[in-house]
Parts: sequence; C-alpha cells; structure tokens
Amino acid sequence: MATVTAFASSDSPELRKARGAFFTPQGLCDYVTKWAIREASDVVLEPSCGHADFLLSAGRRLASLGPARSAIEPPLHGVELHEHSASRATEFLAANGYPARIVTSDFFKVDPTPIYDAVVGNPPYIRYQGFTGASRRLSQEAALRAGVPLTNLASSWAAFTVHAALFLKPGGRLGLVLPAELLTVNYAAEVRRFLISRFRKIRLVMFTERVFPDVSAEVVLLMAEGFNDGPAALCEMYQARNIADLDRAVARPWQPDSDGGRWSGGLLSAQGLEAYLGSSTSNDFGVLEDWGDVTLGMVTGNNKYFTLSPTRVAQLGLSSDDIMPLSPPGSRHLRGLVYTKAFHESLSVDDLATWLFRPGSEPSAAAWEYIRHGENLKVHTAYKCRVRSPWWRVPLVPRPDLFVTYMNADTPRLCTNRARVHNLNSVHGLYLKPSHLRAGQELLSIASLNSVTLVGAETVGRPYGGGILKLEPKEADRLPIPALEVVQKSKEKLAAIRPQVAARLRTPGGLQEAVRLVDNALLVDTLGMTRSRVRTLRETYAQLSQRRIARGRPARVAD
Repeated sequence: MATVTAFASSDSPELRKARGAFFTPQGLCDYVTKWAIREASDVVLEPSCGHADFLLSAGRRLASLGPARSAIEPPLHGVELHEHSASRATEFLAANGYPARIVTSDFFKVDPTPIYDAVVGNPPYIRYQGFTGASRRLSQEAALRAGVPLTNLASSWAAFTVHAALFLKPGGRLGLVLPAELLTVNYAAEVRRFLISRFRKIRLVMFTERVFPDVSAEVVLLMAEGFNDGPAALCEMYQARNIADLDRAVARPWQPDSDGGRWSGGLLSAQGLEAYLGSSTSNDFGVLEDWGDVTLGMVTGNNKYFTLSPTRVAQLGLSSDDIMPLSPPGSRHLRGLVYTKAFHESLSVDDLATWLFRPGSEPSAAAWEYIRHGENLKVHTAYKCRVRSPWWRVPLVPRPDLFVTYMNADTPRLCTNRARVHNLNSVHGLYLKPSHLRAGQELLSIASLNSVTLVGAETVGRPYGGGILKLEPKEADRLPIPALEVVQKSKEKLAAIRPQVAARLRTPGGLQEAVRLVDNALLVDTLGMTRSRVRTLRETYAQLSQRRIARGRPARVAD
C-alpha cells in the first residue's frame, strides 16, 4: 500500500461550507470503492472531488486487484469547481503513486461521457435557499436531460446524483454519500423514480450514529449497480451503527415504491414492514385525505403583533369587532382530544394569545391607533403584510373541524375544534367531508391514536432539527387512518375508553398508554388483529421514533 502524503490547502472551512463541501472519512470511501470497483481495468470518476478522498481510495482498490490496466490512462478522473483544490488534489494523488486527471469546472457544465465503470463521491450539499441563480438553472437543465424535472426546492445533491449517473457505462455502478433526504423529501420523488427505473439493483446503507460530527444532516450511502439495466428487481437496506460497523451490517431486502414514493419504509424491520403494510394497505385503513382536506392555517406576517392576549386586548381598548378567537400560536396546547370553549377560556385566563387582531371594514378608534402603532414598528413592511390590502387585515382561513399538529416530538395529534376558533400556520386544519363529519368530529382524534397510524407518521413525515417530526399538508394527506366503517364500528369501544385516554394524554409521557388502550379497542377487539402483530407495530414505532430523536441530538465529540 502506498504511503499517504498529506497536503496543506489554502481553502478555508468557510469557503468549503459555502459550496457544500465536506471531507469524507477514509473508512467510508474505502467501503464504497471496494463495492464499486470490481476489476483492475475499471475507470473511475469522482465528481466534485475536493481533496480526492475517494480517488485515493479508488487508487488503492485498483492496485489491490492486480496489474491489469484500463485502456484509458490514467484510470482515475475527477471534477472540481475550486481551482486550488483541483491542483492540490492532482499533486496529492501523484505523490502517493496514483496519477489522475482532474478537470477544474462546475460539474453541471461537463457533458456526460458514458465511459466510467464506477462513479463515486460525496456530492456538495447546498440547501435550496443557497442554491440559486445560474447554479440552480444549470443543475435543473442537467437533470432534465435525463428526464428528471426538479423544483426550485431541490437541494444541490438531487441534480448531482442524476447527472453523475449519466457518466456510467451500461451496467456501471454509482456509489454516493447523500443526505437521508433521498428517502423522504417530496422534491426527491423524481430522483427516486429515476434510480429505480434505471438501475438493476439498489443498496442503501443507513447509520444510527452521525457520520459527520460537525454536520447535523443524516446521511445514507446510495450504492446502485447495473445502470440502464433497470428497473430494480432487488433492493437492499443495510443498517450500521457507524463506519467501523459497516462490514458487520446485514442486508435486508425491501421493495420501494416504483413511482417515486418515499423510501422510509426501508427503515422498518422485516417483521415491522410486514405488519405495517398488512394493516395499512387493507380495507380497514385508508389515508387522512379520505376523511377531508388538510390545509395550512393563517399567515399573519407578524404573530407578535397580530396575536393578542386578553390583557393586551384590554390595554388597547379593542372592541369585539376588532378581534377573533384564536388557537394560540404553536401546538403544545393541542395534545388532547378536543379543544373546547371551556379550554379556550382557560387559556385566556392564563393570558395566552387567544385573540387575533383583525378589524372588520370599520375599525374602532382603538384599532386605528393600534394600526398606526404597527406602522411605527414597520410591521406593514413585512412581505406578507405589504402584499395585501389593507396590510392589517389578515386573510382568513375557515375554521377547521379538527386541528392537525405540524411539528411533533412524538407523533402528530388530531384535536377536534369544538370551540370553532381560527388557527395559524403553526398547525394545520382538517376540513371533513360531509359524509365523514359526524364520525370525524366525535371519534377521529381518538381513533388516530393507534400503532398503525403512529408507524405511518414516521414513514410519511420528515425528521427535522432536534429530532422533531414534521408533517406538511400533503404528507398529512397520506397518513394512514382507520376507514370510516371501522371507526363507526368501534364507536362504543372508543367511547368507553375515552375518559381514560384523555387522562393519559394529560399526563407527561402518557401517550404510549393511551395508544395501548386504543390499540386494544380498535385493532384487537374491533379488527381482530393478533396481539403479537400489535406488539410488533408498537416496537416498530418505538424503533423509528427513537432513531429519529437520537439522530436529532448534538453529536458527542471526543476530548
């Protein structure tokens, strides 16, 4: 094995972060290149190669396979946007006995030449907010050449993955370190569809510990082989604790959605997946969209100004025509089954922001004074305020039948809106179909607290900062929910346990006991599900939620 000669770089951490470049641990590079490079004659490309971590590993791998050489010399190629990094990487590889050809260019400006047996690397990760202008346009054009349309919400890695695949020979192998967003985000649906349709076999490797201690994003290894031999008939999920554990990871077959649906089901155990799919795809379960429409709440443009506590309303001297009853910002108070008028009044007693400032066509004198106060504070210059007329009249969204929580530490909650108050965009509103109105208002909040729905929430929702589970309206639409007939059939059983469930939900940490009660009434007693299957579903939810929460904790750094 050649001695590794390190090199110094004038590149700074700030510059690398700006272009989404992160150094890849050598053990990770070695694992990917060992899988991707099969013959000593293979030709290898590392796009966005940076300091050539993967090319170094590829050179070692080729050397270990014997003296046979590729018809293309040198067999190691790279592309790197940063000129200094490209130059130093070339010198670095040559000094270690692995000559390479590295082109200084934006990877999206390089026309695909399908000459490579393996394309490996760690694509730049730039979120959509920073991925703008010409760079985004080039990336979208590159992806579109492969028939993959990407929205402006796509981060840089999405187009990069598609463009990188086009450099492969037929039958070639793609090994990339990607954000775990690949499995879950909506904008990656077209990327997932592309991978399934174009490759013969896909392997995904997940980690329970962070691979990059300084980066909060969770990563997945995408290892796809048999380019242009798709669609994939075999997919595998590997779970490793960390890089050192990679060689001990055991494969588990799984069947992803071929139409671009989420791949988060691949995180379930074989038993868990069978129990979940067997339940959620039966006639006993549908999705929340079957019950009604989930929509965003109201956007004020400045909650601090527009949401008012009873004390503040009194101080301002506002009239009843100047304000509307409101579920306060956030969703901490929406963890029970029903939001009643009495509960709303109790929040008012606690002086929470239970009122929305929204004068009618004729604001009172006090309201006009508060409007002038807002203008002095420049509230009217906020984007959402300045694009409406008048700026101080918040566009109303109809009062929902149920609230659906948006950001969740444990699981999404449905809460019946008996008080008929409005809601902000910190929670979603569910508007029930007429045919589902009565059962939905009475029973849906309690019926949703079952283990099938909890597992489903982990597969349709997205992990967010701090281990929070985020549920956008379109994701909430796909939440598995008991069918109307099942809920009606279990009405008496659910009514009998309702006081106990409500009491558990008022107790810190009482969610699991509440779910146990609902599982017994709904899944076991009504649907005849075996207790062993219900136990598997509970264990599956626990594994998924614990994994999400653990991944959201700050990484521990050794002293």
